[in-house]
Amino acid sequence: MARKKKEPKYYPNLLITNAGSEGKSIARVDGKVIMVDYAVPGDIANVKTTYQKHKFETGFIEELIQASPDRVETFCEHFGTCGGCKWQQMSYEAQLRYKQQQVVDAFQRIGKFEYPELDPIIGSEKTRYYRNKLEYSATERKWFTNLDDKTDMPDEEHIGLGYHIPGRFDKVFDVFNCHLMDDLNNNIRNEIKEFSKQNGISFFKLYQQTGLLRNIILRNNSKNEWMLVVCFGEDDEALREKLMSHLKVKFPEITSLLYVINTKKNDTIFDLPVEVYSGENYLIESLEGINFQIGPKSFFQTNTDQTLNLYGKAREFAGLTGNENVYDLYTGVGTIALFMAKMAKQVIGIEYVPQAIEDAKINAEINNINHVSFYAGDMKDVLNDELIAKHGKPDVIITDPPRAGMHPDVCTKLMELKAPKIVYVSCNPATQARDIAMMQEVYKVTKVQPVDMFPHTHHVENIALLELI
Repeated sequence: MARKKKEPKYYPNLLITNAGSEGKSIARVDGKVIMVDYAVPGDIANVKTTYQKHKFETGFIEELIQASPDRVETFCEHFGTCGGCKWQQMSYEAQLRYKQQQVVDAFQRIGKFEYPELDPIIGSEKTRYYRNKLEYSATERKWFTNLDDKTDMPDEEHIGLGYHIPGRFDKVFDVFNCHLMDDLNNNIRNEIKEFSKQNGISFFKLYQQTGLLRNIILRNNSKNEWMLVVCFGEDDEALREKLMSHLKVKFPEITSLLYVINTKKNDTIFDLPVEVYSGENYLIESLEGINFQIGPKSFFQTNTDQTLNLYGKAREFAGLTGNENVYDLYTGVGTIALFMAKMAKQVIGIEYVPQAIEDAKINAEINNINHVSFYAGDMKDVLNDELIAKHGKPDVIITDPPRAGMHPDVCTKLMELKAPKIVYVSCNPATQARDIAMMQEVYKVTKVQPVDMFPHTHHVENIALLELI
């Protein structure tokens, strides 16, 4: 027997009291947490909840009764639909305040260890057009917020090129104007959509796994040079040539024009060859005079300006004098390792992804940095006694793991190594707090610095300095 669907609940004149996870805000009723989309702490609203559990419910504002002092006008026509920039209706000052509190909450509730007062969060000078990379998906049946639009619109207008609806991998919202990246990204994306529509280039059908135009990936650098990767779901040389030649002429800013043939049942290109149509197969970005070669598969922080603040603060916490042996865990393409190298005696970088390590070695070579070494493999396996014997014990460990944090075996190894300092850079304060708690018998937290890399979202980077007790 099918489970009976719960009826929506209504909560009139509900006071929103705090910011919560996943960009939602929080109210409380009789001990139950009500998580509300696109609300701002301080709002008073009539709220309708559509999902109920014993301890919490989720819902949305049906009517705003009184706006919070922190509520501001949104600037994006797609706000509330595309799924991005969920804090856009909140003043930036308030966003920073709640992001800083997010770190405090994680350390108090998850870590339960002692820590000093946090340094004030470093905000982003740019709150729009700050990203250097975006990805869009093509669809032959775009997401409609109004069913009448779907009925009235001719079939040729049903195509879309945009973002996946939150929680729906099979639904794509057609984006016209995105404020996350320099406006040229909108011109390129919209031109691809219109040219494809006018020239018989089919858009991808997810369930049938057919259609020529599948995804596009855009990158740029501080010199306003652009990389465009067009991912095709089929191998049609004539139509591919038609589109690519048009883009080459239309957008001279694209100095790296690439394409991928992807007939797999997933969108990742990491296991596929990337073909060069024109230009180079990389961009060059510079941080403090260090050049980084960024390819179509490379990881690089997506907010370049804030990356300088993030890495600069991490280096400050490390207290490098030029005599230190530094281990950089989860080094990626070597960005932190090479950034630290000019103030260290030796840097050892370790990363799980072999291709990233190859990029790191290239980046070291093009900068003539010879006192760095890079290793690929699982962190808990590579960071072993043999490696330590070869390169010496670390004076400073920099660790910048993915959102899932570090494996417990890695935390155990760090406690065995007993480096005088660990600088823990994290994009997830919750897993950072968990990992630090595992090491608190050996290390204490002596400095904490949040950094906002992603304005108008709930995400926050955090740097913690751990020193031996």
